[in-house]
Amino acid sequence: MNLISNLFRSSLGRKFVMAVTGLALFGFVIGHLLGNLQVFLGPDTLNAYGALLHSNVELLWGARIGLLVCIFLHICMAISLSAENRAARPVRYAVDDPPEASLSSKTMLISGLIVLTFIVYHLLHFTAQYEWVNGTGKNFQELVDDQGRHDVYSMVIVGFRNPLVSFFYLIGVGLLCLHLSHGVSAMFQSLGLKTKEWERFITKASDVIAVLLLLGYASIPLAVLFGAIGKEVAK
Repeated sequence: MNLISNLFRSSLGRKFVMAVTGLALFGFVIGHLLGNLQVFLGPDTLNAYGALLHSNVELLWGARIGLLVCIFLHICMAISLSAENRAARPVRYAVDDPPEASLSSKTMLISGLIVLTFIVYHLLHFTAQYEWVNGTGKNFQELVDDQGRHDVYSMVIVGFRNPLVSFFYLIGVGLLCLHLSHGVSAMFQSLGLKTKEWERFITKASDVIAVLLLLGYASIPLAVLFGAIGKEVAK
């Protein structure tokens, strides 16, 4: 108990918790994208994937709860560390940000909080599937394919046909990837894995990974909006 208490009291401990939860969330972002990209393989593949995820309710909800805990701890540690840094520097410098600081590093807290808003909306939209959120006038829970499975494919297509929804999604994933471009690098540093020899490589790799994730996530709503996929789904 003392170990856990000390972990949250010290700035190093909170940075470690933030890094570990960030690593878990980063893994989820990659896995979630790989699952979502199956939309390009057609309705049968995506619906089968959706049915597989929901075949073990206990495991699914265990993963969801674990992710929510990680998000909660990650945000709490970020706010706590930010407040601690500001308290240690009550008088702002004439030049507040060093010139070498990147945009992503300057906006970590605010981008993280906006991403949280996006996550809440995304969960209401495609997970809880509240009709008042999707802006289509359709109940996504009633979408069923010819094999009796939830028609995830049609849900994604219909959902992203709404330009406002797609635009908000693109903004959300854009900020998420901006957050990750610095967050992944900072995560290695907090875990003691960012040595001087590897610092430049890790920083560049973080930027590349963030861009690849952005392209992957953005490709889905853009493909729907431009009619590259989903033509067979009724409007």
